Amino acid sequence: MKTILRSEGLCRDFKIGDGSVVHALRDINIEIEKGKLTVLRGRSGSGKTTLINILGALDKPTKGKVIFGEKNIAKLSEGSRDKLRRYDMAFVFQSVALMSGMTAFENVEFGLRLAKYPYDERAARTRECLAAVGLDKRMSHRPGEMSGGEQQRVAIARAIAHKPNIIFADEPTAELDTATALHIVKLFKELVARQQMTIIMTTHDPSMMDVADKVYTLEDGEIVE
Repeated sequence: MKTILRSEGLCRDFKIGDGSVVHALRDINIEIEKGKLTVLRGRSGSGKTTLINILGALDKPTKGKVIFGEKNIAKLSEGSRDKLRRYDMAFVFQSVALMSGMTAFENVEFGLRLAKYPYDERAARTRECLAAVGLDKRMSHRPGEMSGGEQQRVAIARAIAHKPNIIFADEPTAELDTATALHIVKLFKELVARQQMTIIMTTHDPSMMDVADKVYTLEDGEIVE
C-alpha cells in the first residue's frame, strides 16, 4: 500500500514553569497508508493529541521529520503550512466548531469558500457531502436544532467537502454516547471504503479498535506494542 504520511524520529518537548522539560513525544516512527483508517490510541496524557497536531501541521516537533508529499512539513514556513492545511488536509475536533448562526448547508459551503472550491460547483458538492453523512433532510437546520451526533456529521461533511488528501479527527466521539460514537466511526469507515479517504483518528475508547485498519498505541509519549 502507498504511504501518504510518515514520521521519523519524532520528538516533542515542552518547558514548564519551573524550567524543567516534559518529553511529550519520544522517537515516534509511524506510517499512514493511503485510503485507510488509522487510530492513535492512548489514555489522556499519552501524547496522541500532540502527535496528531504535529502530523497535521498544527504544531512543530522539537526533533524529527514529518514527510507528506515527499516534503518534510516540519521545516515548512508558516505560510506554506497554512496552505497545506487549507487545501490538502481537513480536521474534525471533539468540539465540532460549527457556526451557530449558519445552517448545516451554509457551514459546509463556507468551508468550500475558504478552500476556494470552484464557485459553480459549491452548492452541488455541499448537498452531495451532507447526503453522504445522512443529513440530506437536515440541510436547513442550524446546529442548535440538531443532536450532538448530527452536529458531528455536519463537521465531517465540511471536512470531506474540498476533497482533502487526509483527514485528522481528534477524539471526535468523546462527547457522544456509545451508540452515536459507533455510528460516527462506522461513517468514517464507509468514507474510507467508498471514497478512499485517508483518516487518522485519536481515541481512548477500546470499542473503536475493531473498525480500524491500523492501530498505534501510545503510552507516555512512546509507541508501544
